[in-house]
Amino acid sequence: MIHLYHGDGKGKTTASCGLAVRAAGSGKKVLFVQFFKDGSSSEIKALSQLENVKTLYSPEHYGRYVKMDDSQKEEASESYHALLHEAIQEAPNYDLIVLDEIVSTYHYNMIDRNELLLFLKDEGEKREIVMTGRHPAPELVELADYITEMKKERHPFDKGIIARKGIEF
Repeated sequence: MIHLYHGDGKGKTTASCGLAVRAAGSGKKVLFVQFFKDGSSSEIKALSQLENVKTLYSPEHYGRYVKMDDSQKEEASESYHALLHEAIQEAPNYDLIVLDEIVSTYHYNMIDRNELLLFLKDEGEKREIVMTGRHPAPELVELADYITEMKKERHPFDKGIIARKGIEF
């Protein structure tokens, strides 16, 4: 089954972490993969301590796509492509695969889209796959069995309050 958590509201990664913890707690093996993040987030630190969870992430944080220059976009794209490929190779060993921010990497064309679509079609019947991010393409929406939209109504960022460790990251 394929899960899609998308939207402009807070909670996409948080929801995927909750599902990862639930699955690990029931004895399932979890692969938690983060794109657009470098492994320094609090959730990766916590998930890495769970016996049934393996985490993968890019070794470098490239920042927000809209602030990257062309060389950063190219470097990030290469890194995310390799990360997706590694996740796909690892997938048969896991019951739940979380692809955090994969929707955004797809939207910005920073991964091999066909590789992701083939993976979802092949593996979505065999295991649980969670995708998170903003701006889901129609083909990702079509493949999803669960779709949850996180809609922002109010956020401290709108008042100039920066992200807080342990709450937003």
